[in-house]
Amino acid sequence: MAKVQHHINTFNKWREQHISTKHFVLFLSVIIGLITGIAAYLMKTFVIYLKDILLNRFEVDESNFLLYLYPMAGILLTVIFIRWVIRDDVRHGIPRILYVISKKKGEMRKHKTFSSFIGGALTSGFGGSAGLESPIISTGSSIGSTFASTFGLNFKTKTLLIGCGAAGAMASIFTTPIAAVIFSMEVLMLDLTAASIIPLLISSVMGAITAKLMMSDEVLFHFSLDNHFDVPDLPYYILLGILAGLVSLYFNRSNYLISRWMNSIKTKRNRTLMGMLIMGLLIFIFPVLFGEGYSFLKIIIDGDPLELTSWSFFYDYRHSFWVFSGFLFLVLLLKVVATTLTIESGGIGGIFAPAVFTGGITGYLFASINNHLDWARQLNEKSFTLVGMAAVLGGVLHAPLTAIFFAAEITNGYHLMLPLMLTTTIAYSTIKFFDTHSIFHRQLAERGELLTHHKDRTVLTLLSISSVIDKDFNTINPESSLGDLVKEIAKSRRNIFPVIDENRIFHGLVAMDDVREDMFKPELYDHPITDYMIQPLDSVSTKQTMEMVMNKFNETDYYNLPVIDNGKYVGFVSRSNVFSAYRETLLEVSLDE
Repeated sequence: MAKVQHHINTFNKWREQHISTKHFVLFLSVIIGLITGIAAYLMKTFVIYLKDILLNRFEVDESNFLLYLYPMAGILLTVIFIRWVIRDDVRHGIPRILYVISKKKGEMRKHKTFSSFIGGALTSGFGGSAGLESPIISTGSSIGSTFASTFGLNFKTKTLLIGCGAAGAMASIFTTPIAAVIFSMEVLMLDLTAASIIPLLISSVMGAITAKLMMSDEVLFHFSLDNHFDVPDLPYYILLGILAGLVSLYFNRSNYLISRWMNSIKTKRNRTLMGMLIMGLLIFIFPVLFGEGYSFLKIIIDGDPLELTSWSFFYDYRHSFWVFSGFLFLVLLLKVVATTLTIESGGIGGIFAPAVFTGGITGYLFASINNHLDWARQLNEKSFTLVGMAAVLGGVLHAPLTAIFFAAEITNGYHLMLPLMLTTTIAYSTIKFFDTHSIFHRQLAERGELLTHHKDRTVLTLLSISSVIDKDFNTINPESSLGDLVKEIAKSRRNIFPVIDENRIFHGLVAMDDVREDMFKPELYDHPITDYMIQPLDSVSTKQTMEMVMNKFNETDYYNLPVIDNGKYVGFVSRSNVFSAYRETLLEVSLDE
C-alpha cells in the first residue's frame, strides 16, 4: 500500500508540473463516465436476468407464494451484507451525497463505490419495490470523490467530480445525457458554469454511450412514440398536471410518515422484520409492485395494460373496466408504501423509479377513465402515460427540467415537448404550494445542511462552528476575587474573561470595561468576581448552523459569542473569524477556474 501511495504522490507531482487541473478534470470525466457506464450495465443486467430466473416459471393466471418470499430474501441478503460486511448505513443515497458535500468536504467513504451497487442489485433483483438510480448514482458519486481524493484535488474540483459521477450514472442507466446534467443542477444543487458544464456533459455522454453499446434494448427503458400534441388536448393536460401535483404530494407525505413510523420502532431487527412482512404481503397481493416497475410501464405503452394483473387475484377480473381501474388505483397508492418499507427495512434503493411508475399509472388511469366515460374527446393513453411519468417525477423530486428531458430522451424524440413542459410545470407548481423542499432535500433543509444556488447561504452551510472557535481566552473560577482577575488581565490580550468552574460549567463572563475603574484600587481586590459577572444576551452551540450564528450576531450586536455545549464552556466565535472563513470558503466553492 505504501508503494502505491508513493507512486500516486510521484504522479501528482508530475501532473501538477505538466498538466493543468482543467485538462486533468476533463480526462477524469471521461474515465468516470466509462466506469459508471460499465457499473450501470452490470447492475441493470444482473437485476433483469435475476428477475427472469425468479419469475419465468410462474403461471400468469395464478398467485404464487414465492412472490411473498423473494423480496424478503432480497432484504435479508442486503441487511446481512450491509451490517456484517460493510457495517455502515448506505440506504439513503442521494440525501447522503448532499450531506457529504455540505458537511464532509465531499469525502465519501470508499466502500460506497461497491456497497450501494451490490446492495441495490440484491434488493431490486429479488423484487424489492425500489429503484436502481439511487444506488448507481451513489456508486458514481463515490467514484468521482475517490478520484478527487486520490489525486489531491481541492473541494471545488471534488464536488464537480462527484457531480460527474452522478451524471454519468444517471445517463448510463437511462441513456439520457441531457437529463443527467440537469439532474446534477436541480437535485445535487451544483452551479453550472463554463468550467463545470463540459466535464458533466463528457461524463454523461460517455456513460450513455457505454451503456448503449453494452445493453440490449430489452434492458434499456426506451420506447418510441409517434404521437403529436393536439391543441384540443390542452385542457386535459392541465387537469393531469394538477392531479399529478396532488399525487406527488401524496407520494412525498406518505414517504415521510411511513419513514417516521418505521424509525419509531426501536430495534433494527424489529424494524426489518416489520417492513419485510408488510412489503412482502403487498407484493404478493399486487405483483405489479415487484421491483422497479419499468417493465410494467412498458406493458402499458406496448398496449397490453391488462397484463399488469398477472400472478394476482385480479387476473380473472381484468376485463371488468372498473375492477381493473380500481386495481390500478390501489397500485398507485401502494407503490410508495412498498418502496418506503423496502428502504426503511434495510433494502438499498431509491424513489426515482417508483415516482416514474406512479406517474405512468396516474396518466394512464386519467386517460382510460376519460375514454371509458366517452366524454367530449378520446385521449391517447400512451401519450398521457408518458406525460404522467414526467409530471409526477418532476413533482416528487422538485426537478421539473430533469423530468421533462428524461421523458423526452427515453422516447427518442420531442414530439410531446409542449405537453411535457406544461403538465410538469403545473404539477411542480402544485406541490411547491404545499411543500417547499423535495423528498431529497427536506431533512437537510430542516437541519440547515442543504446547499442551494444561493451563494451566500451555500457558503454559510459549508462552514462549521467548530472550525472557527477561538479557545485562546483566559478563564477565571467563579470563586475567585477581583485580585485574581487582575492577575489574569496582566497575562491576557483579551478584554473578555469567561467564568467557568472546575467542571468547565459556564457561569457568565466578565468584561474588562466593567472592572476598569476598580482594578486600580487594591483595597477592592477581595471583592468576589461574581459582583462583576454578567450573563451574555445569547450563546451558540457547536450543533447550530452558521446561518443561526450570523443571525445571533445581528440580534445581539456582539463581536464575540460564547460557545456552550450542554452548559459547558467550549470557546468563543468572533465576527472576524467567521468573515475570514467565509471569504476563504467563497473562493473554494467557486467552480470557475
